[in-house]
Amino acid sequence: MPLDARQFAPLVDAYGRTVTYLRMSVTDRCDLRCTYCMAEHMVFMPKKNLLSIEELARLGDAFIRRGARKLRLTGGEPLVRRGVIDLIGDLSKHLRTGALDEITLTTNGTQLARHAEALASFGVRRVNVSLDTLDPVRYAQVTRRGVIEKTLEGLDAAQTARLSVKLNALAGRGPFEAEVDDLIRFAHGRGMDLTLIEEMPMGATGLNRSETFLALDELRCDLSKRWTLTDLSHNTGGPARYVKVGETGGRLGFISPMSCNFCSLCNRARLSATGRLYTCMGQEGSVDLKPALRDDVAQLDLLLRQAVAAKPSGHNFQTQTVARPSVRRFMSDLGG
Repeated sequence: MPLDARQFAPLVDAYGRTVTYLRMSVTDRCDLRCTYCMAEHMVFMPKKNLLSIEELARLGDAFIRRGARKLRLTGGEPLVRRGVIDLIGDLSKHLRTGALDEITLTTNGTQLARHAEALASFGVRRVNVSLDTLDPVRYAQVTRRGVIEKTLEGLDAAQTARLSVKLNALAGRGPFEAEVDDLIRFAHGRGMDLTLIEEMPMGATGLNRSETFLALDELRCDLSKRWTLTDLSHNTGGPARYVKVGETGGRLGFISPMSCNFCSLCNRARLSATGRLYTCMGQEGSVDLKPALRDDVAQLDLLLRQAVAAKPSGHNFQTQTVARPSVRRFMSDLGG
């Protein structure tokens, strides 16, 4: 095989899994402080430590040339990063050539009213929006500072721009169990999918997760007493398993990293805003790509292949130890 062909061959790990999905964090900063994601008084990375928008674009290019078909921008909150729309505009050239299937992002929705039209103009077709409650008071409590009306305005703007919206909600014991039915009705009534996510033991957020952790197989059993749930084969390239809710006709997803390990099918790599590559969200190990990107581009391919070859078989999350973080890193560092 010619050298250039080898250099741009797909990234395959030791277990035969090909990395086709890159989650790129553009910042660790956020305009909210959600209780399951961050500490209340966060210390963010100095901005000088972050990759520039141009460097992020070059790393995106590198992964796409090596077989990444899906790219998701994350944070923190990606839309608070100055220049992020320019980054999307740059990466969108791969949509036009067919080298990339989609660019999407996960957001808290607070900035969507400003940016939805621009996202759509650059080929973004769908976004995930975190919304854990419809109660304005509890929203302020969960986010520690948020105003739900800003996110609701963002949802309106996204749908006006013809973006497909999927809502993400963190499942937990307590008030959420009484609100989940309203979230289903709200999402499906607006033509949105809803995905429920188990809490993962990442970062010392200041709360005791053992008091709030709710296994989704238990929640699904409870939901099935009130809703008709039919398994679907629908797949968006991520770990969610979907059902159709008979009474609404909408889709409901379940992401169960704790109670239903899905690592054997993992096709993802995660890039931090500082240029560190993580091949497993539930492990501390990473490789710093910044020096090669800035000083020795010839080494970049070698680093990428070594990092992916060392991708672990699975995460270390355990439901028995959910009370203490399995990794020190906060969810906001990589966006989940």
